[in-house]
Amino acid sequence: METKMENREGQKVPGVRFRVRKGDDWQDVTSDDIFAGRTVVVFSLPGAFTPTCSSSHVPRYNQLADAFRAQGVDEIVCVSVNDTFVMNEWQESQQAWNLTFLPDGNGEFTEGMGMLVEKDDLGFGRRSWRYSMLVRDGVIEKMFIEPEVEGDPFEVSDADTMLGYLAPNAPGVLDVTVFTRNGCPHCTRAKQALDAAGITFDAPVLNRDFSDRTLRAVSGRTSLPQVFVNGEHVGSADELEVWLKARTSEAA
Repeated sequence: METKMENREGQKVPGVRFRVRKGDDWQDVTSDDIFAGRTVVVFSLPGAFTPTCSSSHVPRYNQLADAFRAQGVDEIVCVSVNDTFVMNEWQESQQAWNLTFLPDGNGEFTEGMGMLVEKDDLGFGRRSWRYSMLVRDGVIEKMFIEPEVEGDPFEVSDADTMLGYLAPNAPGVLDVTVFTRNGCPHCTRAKQALDAAGITFDAPVLNRDFSDRTLRAVSGRTSLPQVFVNGEHVGSADELEVWLKARTSEAA
């Protein structure tokens, strides 16, 4: 079904005041504070701590923050119809410090965007429809609005879609994990090689973040490190160096 939500590209964002709690102090943040003279990516979602929002929507925007900054984005804002205490706790639990969590507790911004919907069937009351937008100096340049279908669609408001709009010809962002153990010189070599190539990565540690059973299950090997890139098994530190050389040759 085609979405019935209004696309507001070319229009100004609603002018509202957000009540934000920072430490022990209340602060007023206005739309102008956020958008005036700046390039801002906004993604709005049904609620803090809800499954898709916590497992996919927020983490990926947080992960890709540097890539957005490289395209001239000043700030990435997560909006939800929740109060500031809930949004602050959610940001803490997500460790999403690359994002700004903006509480639209009264739904004024969301209503002004034409995105306030009834979620009474879930006991949520009025919440935001899921969407994302690129805003330049307070004017909406691009919107990605989820289709109006049953459930909680999550197809177009994701971080990768927005980044693809901003930088259609940029190389894809790599998702890299290096399975390591403490005191492993080859693990150190693999991480140093990725650092030198400017590639960010996660580095879970044996017996802290995963077991040897997990290592065998996902890689079929028992030695460390084991490197994975975008779901593909690259292998050891030596194999990683071969992969990096091939990648450099392809880019030349």
